[in-house]
Amino acid sequence: MNRTLPRLCIVEDEERIRAQLLLFLDDYDEFRVTAVESGEKALEMLRRDPADVCIVDLRLPGMNGATFIRSALKTGLCRRCLVHTGTADRVLLDELRSVGVSDRDVFLKPTKMNRILARIRDLLSGEND
Repeated sequence: MNRTLPRLCIVEDEERIRAQLLLFLDDYDEFRVTAVESGEKALEMLRRDPADVCIVDLRLPGMNGATFIRSALKTGLCRRCLVHTGTADRVLLDELRSVGVSDRDVFLKPTKMNRILARIRDLLSGEND
């Protein structure tokens, strides 16, 4: 495993979507990609190996995606987070802005994976908004 590559973590409870994102992003050989089904498991994994970008569903079992995002960013376990969700909860999204999640970081399902890839590349190159 090449530890010099940027690390991505997918936090998605729907197995099919999680697998699609993982396979798509892993094909590019420009990232180390892992995927888990819950915020709790993601935090545990990130404590051992922090991520550059996390792609997070908001509706997760147990810890919801917003709580995960706040925790991962606050503790430095992830540098930036993208939201990949089927729910456009404006209040929740407004709350996430306070921890650095912008409108460009929110992708409503279904979305073209190339859009997510482009945003990841922007974030990793230092282009935020």
